Amino acid sequence: MKYNPHDYQIYAINFIKEHPIAAILLDMGMGKTSIVLAALNELMFDSFEVTKVLIIAPLRVAKHTWSAEIQKWDQLRGLRYSIAVGTAAERMKALQADADIYIINRENVPWLIEKSGLPFDYDMVVIDELSSFKNWQAKRFKALMQVRPRVKRIVGLTGTPSSNGLMDLFAEYKVLDKGERLGRFISQYRAEYFVPDQTNGPIVYSYRLRKGADKRIYDRISDITISMKGTDHLKMPELINSEYPVYLDADEREKYEAMASDLVINLPGGEVTAANAATLSGKLTQMANGAVYSDAGGIEFIHDKKLDALEDIIEAANGKSILVAYWFKHDLTRIVERLDALGVVYGKLDSDQSIEDWNAGRLEVGLIHPASAGHGLNLQSGGNTLVWFGMIWSLELYQQTIARLWRQGQESGTVVVQHIITADTIDERILKALSHKGDTQSRLIDAVKAEVSAYGRK
Repeated sequence: MKYNPHDYQIYAINFIKEHPIAAILLDMGMGKTSIVLAALNELMFDSFEVTKVLIIAPLRVAKHTWSAEIQKWDQLRGLRYSIAVGTAAERMKALQADADIYIINRENVPWLIEKSGLPFDYDMVVIDELSSFKNWQAKRFKALMQVRPRVKRIVGLTGTPSSNGLMDLFAEYKVLDKGERLGRFISQYRAEYFVPDQTNGPIVYSYRLRKGADKRIYDRISDITISMKGTDHLKMPELINSEYPVYLDADEREKYEAMASDLVINLPGGEVTAANAATLSGKLTQMANGAVYSDAGGIEFIHDKKLDALEDIIEAANGKSILVAYWFKHDLTRIVERLDALGVVYGKLDSDQSIEDWNAGRLEVGLIHPASAGHGLNLQSGGNTLVWFGMIWSLELYQQTIARLWRQGQESGTVVVQHIITADTIDERILKALSHKGDTQSRLIDAVKAEVSAYGRK
């Protein structure tokens, strides 16, 4: 596929090429990965300014996202990459391979720098997700700061931070510019831009921004940063659709294929059968999401891949509110369990109070069922990002849900719609069908036929 970047992506590519230190703070789904790869491609093979690149990313992103993006675009396939995850032996082998780009998960940065024994001879480093380095006391931060002077070029990628995420910018920018813009010490940064908020005597539990401090922070970092809100260089309004693929393990794939081919699988909690195309579609969609109802009415768990992806997306949002659309009750149950474990402030948008909380920005995550996202439900004041946890067949409900954010009065001017898609499952067929207007039932049947055919049942 040919890579045809949007105007704002062209601007960002040129920004990276022209700035040895660059912070790309764009909302999720706006193509930060492809932006960086396009810039790397030109820096390596046009201007010959870069020869060896290290990309630091969350584990799941390191394993799949960067390589998938390279393989997706025709212009980028010349980039040779090596993924350094897994055991120490596997990482060593990957890091010693002949490649242009080396991709490692953030947890192994201390190992790479302090224990691997390999020379840190990368002339460019890309940090995806920059918020991974928000803790100046963390081992990964301290390790990377040791070798930061050796790096000629560095790029940090993250989403647009919320106002309560500005404290984190201290460490994030120190790892980029070695403390030049926001100072070398956290105490200095706090004193200049923040005042104590919640306290108990001399103990300070939280801080709040001084009046006008956010503008002063933005001004200090503006020379190396692309738009905090991602709107300065975008043609507005724009609706941005993107996919976040997840991948089944071998045993999970086996269960999915058994359902598709035999219309029945045996799980610890009971048998799951499908009597017709519509039922099979529902079962396969559930399995792609991570759980499925058994014939006895129980819930059988298949995988947590989408929950892990949702966790990554929430982290990348940097405190900005996210609307999450779910369909099955067991999806809601599992999402809520994960959000509780993460300590995220969330609410199910099914009452006047919860909708008010969402629009007032009091919720980090709003949970919505497409069937309840009727016309006239105004949610645009609460955020501009929608994540589809599971796919649905109804084009009307799909468009209606998106329209809760993508409507007049949306202050950001941009709405990002992120689809968590389980690769090589019915998810991909549903998403493709939604992009073409047509009869819902015929699209469903065609997709089910394709799934069944793919796994041997005629």
